[in-house]
Amino acid sequence: MKKIFFLSAVLLFSASLYSQQKPDALKAYNEGRYKEAISICQNEIVQTPRNIDSYVVLCWALLKENRYDEAYSWAASGREVSPYEPRLIEVQGEAMFYKGKNDDALKLFQDYIAYAPNGGRIGLVYFLMGEIYIRQGQYNHADIAITTAVLYDDNNSNWYTRLGYAREKAGSYVQAIEAYETALKIDPGIQDAVRGRDRSIASSRR
Repeated sequence: MKKIFFLSAVLLFSASLYSQQKPDALKAYNEGRYKEAISICQNEIVQTPRNIDSYVVLCWALLKENRYDEAYSWAASGREVSPYEPRLIEVQGEAMFYKGKNDDALKLFQDYIAYAPNGGRIGLVYFLMGEIYIRQGQYNHADIAITTAVLYDDNNSNWYTRLGYAREKAGSYVQAIEAYETALKIDPGIQDAVRGRDRSIASSRR
């Protein structure tokens, strides 16, 4: 009985020690050590090829490093394991967004919303959809998308500034002023919001 207890204690200690020594990819990512996170995740995938979390953190880190083709490719590999994993779908959408492939990005973002309507990156997805609509000159669509985005992050001055811009371009000057002023309440130094507000005020008086 004592031998069994001793063996169990040794195994528990060894597992705890291994856990403490094992590199933490998510921790590295959250601390901005993206290259380290990439290396850790790639090693994890070699050891455990079906670990979806390793693919996800790897892809997030690759996006931060602006390595969009690699992020898309690794996300595709991860989706061979789990085809409907929303985090990998979102990664592919971001990669397409930054490569300027607007229609592909929109389709992937719409898929993400369908699979994960309350997902952790849902606000960002709506914001990036809004940016695509701005690129395409669909300013009312952009207004709707970014208005939805700020429901998930109402303290993002950049998002409110871009919301103001979409509304300004749509000719909704009063609503544009409101969005720009909200951005300036969050960050009084954001010059794009100052200029946008002033333009919208001038346009509303014509």
